[in-house]
Amino acid sequence: MAEDKLFDICIVGGGIVGAATAYSFQQAYPEMKILLIEKENRPASHQTGHNSGVIHSGIYYKPGSYKATNCVKGKDQLIAFAKEHGIKHDVCGKIIVATEETEFPHMEKVFNNGIANGLTDNRWINAAEIKEIEPHCTGIKGIWVPYTGIIDFVGATAKMLEITESLNSESKVVFNEEVISYVEESGIKNIRTNKASYKAKYMVFCGGLQSDRLAKKDGVKLDMSIVGFRGDYYELTDAAKHKVRNLIYPVPNPEFPFLGVHFTRMTDGSVECGPNAVFSFKREGYGKMDFSLKDTAEALAFRGTWNLLFKHFGFAYNEYRRAFSKRLFLQTLQRLIPDLTMEDLQPGRAGVRAMALGLDGETIDDFRIEQKGNSLHVLNAPSPAATASLAIGDQIREMAEERFALREVIGQ
Repeated sequence: MAEDKLFDICIVGGGIVGAATAYSFQQAYPEMKILLIEKENRPASHQTGHNSGVIHSGIYYKPGSYKATNCVKGKDQLIAFAKEHGIKHDVCGKIIVATEETEFPHMEKVFNNGIANGLTDNRWINAAEIKEIEPHCTGIKGIWVPYTGIIDFVGATAKMLEITESLNSESKVVFNEEVISYVEESGIKNIRTNKASYKAKYMVFCGGLQSDRLAKKDGVKLDMSIVGFRGDYYELTDAAKHKVRNLIYPVPNPEFPFLGVHFTRMTDGSVECGPNAVFSFKREGYGKMDFSLKDTAEALAFRGTWNLLFKHFGFAYNEYRRAFSKRLFLQTLQRLIPDLTMEDLQPGRAGVRAMALGLDGETIDDFRIEQKGNSLHVLNAPSPAATASLAIGDQIREMAEERFALREVIGQ
């Protein structure tokens, strides 16, 4: 039996963060032999392929945080990548709209965060200017954010992987293989999937919804857990799509870790409305009735899940009601576009977001990457991870260069 081929780095996970990491390594080290393993039959099958398709500007995030710096840098990299490689995108701008004066203080904070993060072209707009930009939207004050756009994240992910393989014939991307074990012996990781076995000098785990499980299997001691929250979308019918030109967002409620139900014109011309946010009984379950005993038991056995639900019981209850009531969903949407009707909405898709929770029930708000031996684990890559993916990939590569002395070991 032939000896397993030795790769320099194995990346686990074919979402956009895993793809961008492989792309960053291969661009910096064309001679590097990279293996990327994805358990699904295509790239971007979970969070990347089920998000809202928005290129975020960086206006929401705490200045100085990884979220802020990676988003602002990453959006420019992503737009340049899309232009170079013909990925469908449009930097169309968005408006953040207040419908009540009580929203003004947090709106001011959001605007100032944007300034601190270098987004100096944002501007305040009044009710009449809101109507000029989005004629069917009603608000009393708004922020125009010209940096925001839309993109085909699935197409971008596939292109990153295609380029990675094209730069080195010995690099490899495999689908339909789930990583079962990875044991380190004499400084080499012996990796076994459900179909094959491989060897690698280093590993980078970009497992998204499975990131905590992959880390535990590698012996990482965790004080957090991934809990899935499903987001449901509606779409505007063809007859109603004219009611949204580009992107319309509410002022986010600072008490909750979500941006709120919003309107997004997608790159294919459709208009999505959503998402809500409800506890998911299956980490990779996109139907309202999907259920996994393992996922549910793990989530409910974690103290942080209960602390989160108790702290935000009213919010959670209302989100569940809205998940099963089109009329309640419509009422939320009508805060921004009052002339929407039941006939304007048709059921859309859903996504599941990986929420990293601490034991206290607080969400881990920033990116979190940890080292274990010759492995790096991306434990938390929350929104705007897709927008920031190329910057995150570079950050992971730089971390690997520093901790693993990569330049000395490539080619050994």
